[in-house]
Amino acid sequence: MKILHVNKFFDLHGGTETYLHALMAAQREAGHEVHAFATRSSGNLPSDDAPNFVRRSDYTKSEGMVRDAQKAVAYIWNSEANTAIERVLREVKPDVVHVHNIYHHLSTSILAPIRASGIPCVQTLHDYKLACPNYKMFTEGAPCERCRGGRYTEAIAHHCLTANTGGNVLAAFEMGFTKLTQSYEKTMRFFLCPSQFMADKMAAWGEPPSKLRVLPNPIGSSDIIAERDGGYVLAVGRLSLEKGFETIVRAAAQARDVQLKIAGIGPEESKLKQLAKDLGATNVEFLGFLRKPELAEVRRHAEALLVPSIWYENASYAVLEALAEGLPIIASRIGGLPEQVEPGVNGLLAEPGNVDSWLSALNSFFLMPAEERTRLATHSRQRARERYNWTEHLKMLTNCYREAGA
Repeated sequence: MKILHVNKFFDLHGGTETYLHALMAAQREAGHEVHAFATRSSGNLPSDDAPNFVRRSDYTKSEGMVRDAQKAVAYIWNSEANTAIERVLREVKPDVVHVHNIYHHLSTSILAPIRASGIPCVQTLHDYKLACPNYKMFTEGAPCERCRGGRYTEAIAHHCLTANTGGNVLAAFEMGFTKLTQSYEKTMRFFLCPSQFMADKMAAWGEPPSKLRVLPNPIGSSDIIAERDGGYVLAVGRLSLEKGFETIVRAAAQARDVQLKIAGIGPEESKLKQLAKDLGATNVEFLGFLRKPELAEVRRHAEALLVPSIWYENASYAVLEALAEGLPIIASRIGGLPEQVEPGVNGLLAEPGNVDSWLSALNSFFLMPAEERTRLATHSRQRARERYNWTEHLKMLTNCYREAGA
């Protein structure tokens, strides 16, 4: 099968791109011919398709009145991407187009040529952008569904994307335009949801249930087996508000015998360090940014992974890595996390943002007999093998392609 993947980034920008490159490699290994369409960047991974990639705009800074106006137009309708994808479809002649994240940088301008070509198209929903202007359904420190029913001006009123009013106006307009034209819904045969929670949320927001398919993200088998001998619990991720790190810092401050290590950097870093200092939480250690081998070593000796998210976490890659290595997981009961973590089987669940609930979960975990914690670890590794393996993922994805008409 000839497959064309479309994503705005082709470097290892985040979880979406990590999945994209792993998927393309797995599909090639399975005998498929795989192509890509994205934006240009010096950090892009090598690709024979790179000559077809289009200019990447930087929306994080002003580049003068003329260039900023050009970027604003491209944010809604990227004419370069529109022309380029048309040429790619004509030259590559894929059997199926697999869309990932295209908003802002490629825009919905690429969808019209895909529709016109008649080539079957599916999209993986890596985030909530199909429904939410800021793609997280999270603002002002809490999950947010104010825009439900097409009330996208809420994104302006609550400054959901930027402190700059203009950026929020542009995002609200783009979302309204996309929904008015139903560009995604008219193009995609199926939306592939990494969690049942995502599928249910999209249906609740008005997406056609018949177009929604649940396809959990996979994780490769790991040669590392967690030793769980470090006497500490570990939390990993970007130190941003929605990740809920404040909750576990406060919980750890009340459980001084629990050693907590936090790996990551982000906008909340200074605030979290000051909080730990103010609370006298000397048992909380901030490790900063760790490269993959360093993080793997720290994770190998952790007793458990903590995932204290307070937003609708879709399908946590940090959880998948921990499952593959055989770590028990203590996670928030929110979003898709309860699908990955089953209380008493491979971990525990706590209420998001609730310090008392997290304190109770931490105490319960460390009061367990060693053999009970080992049982949780064994089931984590088993869960990764049985539910999140690449073989099953590729089989289900290929079936979706074929059902779409490839």
